[in-house]
Amino acid sequence: MNRIDFKNYKAKFVEATAQVLEAEHTENLDEAGFPAYSNPNPLMSFLFWERIRRAMQHIEKKGQLDSVLDFGCGCGVMLPFLSQQAEKVIAVDIDLEPLRRLEKYISFDEKIHFLDSHADIPHNSLDQIIALDVLEHVDDLDKIFAELAQLLKPGGEIIVSGPTENIFYKAGRFLAGPTYSGDYHVRNIYDIQKIASKHFKVKNLATLFFPVPLFVIFTGEIE
Repeated sequence: MNRIDFKNYKAKFVEATAQVLEAEHTENLDEAGFPAYSNPNPLMSFLFWERIRRAMQHIEKKGQLDSVLDFGCGCGVMLPFLSQQAEKVIAVDIDLEPLRRLEKYISFDEKIHFLDSHADIPHNSLDQIIALDVLEHVDDLDKIFAELAQLLKPGGEIIVSGPTENIFYKAGRFLAGPTYSGDYHVRNIYDIQKIASKHFKVKNLATLFFPVPLFVIFTGEIE
């Protein structure tokens, strides 16, 4: 996806998430990332959307995929893109109500299957798993990584992003306002990466941004 196409993709989601929030701003919309992806501040908007762009760039290099999972899909920001990259897209989140509200403004492809759990996904069935800015909320992460690893085919890959939770990150969330408090984060991205290394061959994809690391994106491969 070139920068013009990404700009248009972003603009569509920014408008849609803003419209949902304008209609009714609820706590579950905050946790689904609606305020982040519709943030009117240019710097904050860039910070949140650059992670999406970097993940998309990496996925495109893989070529056409058979089946992918967006784990903790939130507001569904990756779903239209993933539906172009894969024959089957599974979107999992414990609360799908925010996505249902977004469907008033954005149409999701019929190939996208919405689930509230990954429990019934067959083992060795996925080419790729996307877990962007969600695993910092998970308590028993070792168990979740073990389960996700079982869902991937040999050679399959997981893409993970998350916050560093350092002093610069916390200062940014404070300046961004109360919906970015981050108090519900269980761990930072470095803790996540350490746990992931028990189940995957981990490789750093990007650190955003030098010299002040706020977010890290890494991949984990099944050998």
